[in-house]
Amino acid sequence: MAGHSQFANIKHRKGAQDAKRAQKFTKLTREIIVAAKQGLPDPEFNSRLRSAIIAAKKENLPKDKIDAAIKSATGNTQNDHYEEVVYEGYGPGNIALMIQTLTNNRNRTAAELRHALSKYNGKLGESGSVSFLFNHVGVIAYKASSIDSFDSLFNTAIELQALDVEEIIQDDTQDKMYYVICNVQDFGNVRDHLFHKFADAEFSRLFWKSSDILKIEDEEIQRKILSLMDLLENNDDVQYIDSNFTF
Repeated sequence: MAGHSQFANIKHRKGAQDAKRAQKFTKLTREIIVAAKQGLPDPEFNSRLRSAIIAAKKENLPKDKIDAAIKSATGNTQNDHYEEVVYEGYGPGNIALMIQTLTNNRNRTAAELRHALSKYNGKLGESGSVSFLFNHVGVIAYKASSIDSFDSLFNTAIELQALDVEEIIQDDTQDKMYYVICNVQDFGNVRDHLFHKFADAEFSRLFWKSSDILKIEDEEIQRKILSLMDLLENNDDVQYIDSNFTF
């Protein structure tokens, strides 16, 4: 499926928007730790860890920090025990937000997100208050230039029970991208098979895909949304923010 979509402005890693290099590294390190804990601490046998390392290298995270993060995943340091927690909320213009975090203190993270949202007339919701507006899917993304044949990628993805392959132009880089979309329960299998056949993807992650995009035209609301997104993205615990709006 070709054209513009919600994926056109997706960011694999918010690092390009982060003002602080150290904060960028903190987010990348946490993902490596969690990925290494979920499987073998070897990227050859752990696709999520391999993806995390690829992302870290793109942001120039030093090799010694990558190695240290993997090593810490096998230890018992309390501060390295991160949970993957998704918070739901509403922002300016009644936009819906799915905020994916890696946190070692749920109460702290919830309080910080609640404060950020309330600052811009939003609010943190209960579980299920926003998620019904989204479909939870897996996304494996490739630059078109790294794939010899779209048909080959598409056919392989469909054989693996993927839902679709979207062909779009990325807003921030203008790169032509292929996004393989699959059910959450098939994500690991689809990702692993595609990695082996087409090499490593540009990025891969679970994504909350809106079933209905809200067009925001009011410039004041647009400014508030951008300010809120900046504030949320500057929180060390926040890894990704998926939403249902466009300008």
